[in-house]
Amino acid sequence: MEENKVVEAPKTQNREKKPFDKNQKRRPRRNNRRRPEKKQFEERVVNINRVTKVVKGGRRFRFSALVVIGDKKGQVGFGTGKAQEVPDAIRKAIEEAKRTMLRVPMVGTTIPHQVLCRFGASKILLKPASPGTGVIAGGPVRAVLELAGVQDILSKSLGSNTPINMVRAVHKGLSELRTREAVAALRGKQAEEIRGY
Repeated sequence: MEENKVVEAPKTQNREKKPFDKNQKRRPRRNNRRRPEKKQFEERVVNINRVTKVVKGGRRFRFSALVVIGDKKGQVGFGTGKAQEVPDAIRKAIEEAKRTMLRVPMVGTTIPHQVLCRFGASKILLKPASPGTGVIAGGPVRAVLELAGVQDILSKSLGSNTPINMVRAVHKGLSELRTREAVAALRGKQAEEIRGY
């Protein structure tokens, strides 16, 4: 009768752990985490509104967002977005804002001349200001002007204070601004000949 032989598995060689040497350089850790990309534009949420649609089964709630983006170097844009969740509405608004980007002409830290901006029932007066004045504006108007990079300006709201109309009015007003050089080029004259700036 054969004896049952127990077959032993081959022993793996135990690697001896070397004592840690302080002078020995450690291998640098792999950093697989992606570094957050620098955002090209700064974003500011001006207004979030809950809107309701009444349907056969009841009410459907959604959110609308008004966002202004800019690089504080003369570029600014705004957009609106609507979705069932706030983050989605903001994302849509930012995408739309990138399509409405506008280059704002500036003289130093202020605007070239006074302008009266109108959109719907909103009416906003923008006036150039001396250095050190700061942004004298409130709410939606301040958001647009700060992200455009205007540092000294006076403003006054003379009509409706609906945020979307105020933002549209300021955006329209900024698009109407012209520097002395631009007006001179249109008229075929020297910049020094243009008065009123």
